[in-house]
Amino acid sequence: MKWLARDEWRELFAEVLDEHLTPACDSTGVDSDEIIAILERDWFMTTVWGCAFEDFLTRDYEGRNIVDDYLKRRGWKESASTRGYMSALRTSVISLYEVSDINRDLSFRARDLVRGGEPVLISERSATHSLEQWDRIATRVMRVGSRTIISGAILPFEREASEEVLQLIRRVTKRAAKEKHKLASMVGCDVNDAVIVNAYSEVKLLRTVASAITTIWLVNIIRRSTDSQLPKVCNAEGDELMFCTVHFPFAGNSTAADIRSALGRCPELRQENATFWNWIEIHKQWDLSIANKQSSQRQFQFHTTTNNGSLILGTVEIKQKAVLLSVNSRARCERGKLLLAETLGTLVAQPLVEMQTLEKLMEQPNSTPPPNLDLSDEERRTIIHDSLSRHYRSMLDQPIPMLGNKSPRAAATTAKGRVKVSDWLKMLENHSAKLTGRNDPMATYDFSWLWTELGVQELRQ
Repeated sequence: MKWLARDEWRELFAEVLDEHLTPACDSTGVDSDEIIAILERDWFMTTVWGCAFEDFLTRDYEGRNIVDDYLKRRGWKESASTRGYMSALRTSVISLYEVSDINRDLSFRARDLVRGGEPVLISERSATHSLEQWDRIATRVMRVGSRTIISGAILPFEREASEEVLQLIRRVTKRAAKEKHKLASMVGCDVNDAVIVNAYSEVKLLRTVASAITTIWLVNIIRRSTDSQLPKVCNAEGDELMFCTVHFPFAGNSTAADIRSALGRCPELRQENATFWNWIEIHKQWDLSIANKQSSQRQFQFHTTTNNGSLILGTVEIKQKAVLLSVNSRARCERGKLLLAETLGTLVAQPLVEMQTLEKLMEQPNSTPPPNLDLSDEERRTIIHDSLSRHYRSMLDQPIPMLGNKSPRAAATTAKGRVKVSDWLKMLENHSAKLTGRNDPMATYDFSWLWTELGVQELRQ
């Protein structure tokens, strides 16, 4: 980095830094000083500046390269491992990787989403503390001695931004294929000639888009920081999304058989198995397709339906000497409490209610349940995990936009659909880990049963 300050390299590097930084400034209307303020200087240096620096280390200028120059003149001062690291950076390329199998302080696996292949084991300590399962990062993977490591610059990508990177690379690759045939025809050689192949290799293409990868990441970061307002999330009735669990303890000598018999007489409940019912809307007809079309860009509608299109208002389950009602709004909570109180009567005691908004869930990932519930951490974890299991099980037969409006079960019957299902499951896992702290019940939920249920467990890598 000190060598970079020499006159022969300083201006050349400034041009490369501009390639990584200026397009994001132009796209967002934010100048470089504001970007540094948004990221804070230390993070700016390890991300934007770091990516530009590593990109610069791979570039040749009229046959000269800064790494070659430094090693030739000062390499004798460095250890063998440092020289090996510099040489690896000199020939490296940045790519987009999917993270898995994180072993804190030791390693993780990285799958190249551009070039494919099996995930490789990365020896790494510090980055393992900020990574979560199925994160997507842009970095340089290098072999140094007996270890595979990553470079110092890492860009953590949100899924939408990472898909933008992959789309860009696909467009560049497609265009390069056309140019390759034109060039071969122009010079009168075969398109598979080594010179032509090398000129349009994946390595060359990835080096070409290195600055664009930084730009996409930076634009995403700037827009998120300047538009941090959460979109409104509501249910089919337009009520604010709120996760509510109502616990009706068994009263006196009530048995599960008594409860099951009473629930079976309620016309609004559809029994799915011996202990589980769906609460169905029978008083109104809902045209969910119209509701979806009327949703704005900043508003998302959350709803679940049965196979015949009936709106599911909530679920009821017999669990551990209690009847659990799970719904997604305060209004449904009050309505469901009345329904079960009338249905079960003296079979149950006064209910206890746990509720939390989506926004509070994100702001306070480690918050404790209300004191009147008097639940241990393990009981709270069990309740939340059971609620998540019911929710995800209900989704298996529902159309999912990410799966082309097919249900996960239907999508998993084709090869292409299985890949989409795998991506969907990875997104669920990653989103859950990012919403909460690592010890929070939401983050400790085990998604493995979903992979097995859909028969795609071999893609969980």
